[in-house]
Amino acid sequence: MSNENLSPTRLSDETGLASDKAVGRRGVLLVVSAPSGAGKSSLIRVVLSRLNGASFSVSYTTRAPRGSEQNGIDYHFVSKEEFIAMRGRGEFLEWAEVHGNFYATHLESVRETLQRGEDIVLDVDIQGAEQVRQRIAGAVTVFVLPPSLDELEARLSARNLNSRDDVKFRLDNAVREVQNFDRFDYVIVNDDLEQGAQVLEAILIAERHRAERVEGLAQSIIDTFGRGLQDG
Repeated sequence: MSNENLSPTRLSDETGLASDKAVGRRGVLLVVSAPSGAGKSSLIRVVLSRLNGASFSVSYTTRAPRGSEQNGIDYHFVSKEEFIAMRGRGEFLEWAEVHGNFYATHLESVRETLQRGEDIVLDVDIQGAEQVRQRIAGAVTVFVLPPSLDELEARLSARNLNSRDDVKFRLDNAVREVQNFDRFDYVIVNDDLEQGAQVLEAILIAERHRAERVEGLAQSIIDTFGRGLQDG
């Protein structure tokens, strides 16, 4: 989708993702980005297995399934033609071309989740994170760094899913991507899966308790104080 030169607040209203005060807590939109192989998907998987009220946004992609990946669970796999048609209809919150394939987040599914007061986690590249950052006021962004370039290369090579040329291509991209870490709200160095997952979990829990996210719940409690004074 095009990145129009509009303020985040206005774009939030236009996409229908502004807070709903009728809901006790506004859902958290957590955007996680990283170079390929840094382990962001593993971190997200661990955190979502521990926390209730949070779900994973299943992206649309034009790439072929890998290994045991299942349609509708790991990704929504679509043809390039179908992807372009959906993009043209404005169905995506963000989209990007990564390593020759298209990826996108479906706008309506994100909207429905947040309006229910539930959290949703996006696994997107830095292009997608930038689009969400510009479009959605209050989106929380996290960048996952590998411990080093050598460790990243070792992880990519151990996958046995990428050719040597593909590994080099991803490493070259990573060199550029890591330069953008300071555009994110939080940074996690993923040198230990459990420790990294604990940090990501702590970020999500803390964001759930921001004052603006619990405005509806807080106001309902404050209202009881007012009634108590009147009754007295």
